[in-house]
Amino acid sequence: MPSFDLGRLLRYGVSGAASTVTHLGVALALHDGAGLWPVVATTVGFAASIVVSYTLQRNWVFRSAVGHGVGAARFLAVTAVAWTVNTVTVGTGTSVLGLPYAYVQAFAIVCIPIVNYALNSRWTFTATEPPAPEPAAGCTRW
Repeated sequence: MPSFDLGRLLRYGVSGAASTVTHLGVALALHDGAGLWPVVATTVGFAASIVVSYTLQRNWVFRSAVGHGVGAARFLAVTAVAWTVNTVTVGTGTSVLGLPYAYVQAFAIVCIPIVNYALNSRWTFTATEPPAPEPAAGCTRW
């Protein structure tokens, strides 16, 4: 289990803020400015934030050596879960409950990073191969 790293958690917060500003800025511009349906606006905003989030998390937050093929695939899997939660939350909140879009989106933006951090820190940006076991005492390797 990874040890607690306050610096990494703070970097994750800054990365998340940059991703959130990207997501919310694009989504609100498309919803409020262009009149797009909330689910379409948030989907486009979410997609725009993926590039910001992956780049900052891989290179700065987790400082991962995992290759882009593995890391990006895992990141996109985690992102797909987050996108689903976000879309269902926004759709249900605005269409079913009739709540204002900005409030519903703000609620989703608070919940999603907790799950993302747990998955990305333990799976997405960790080594793909576990370390080889040490030989038993008295045994030699050929």
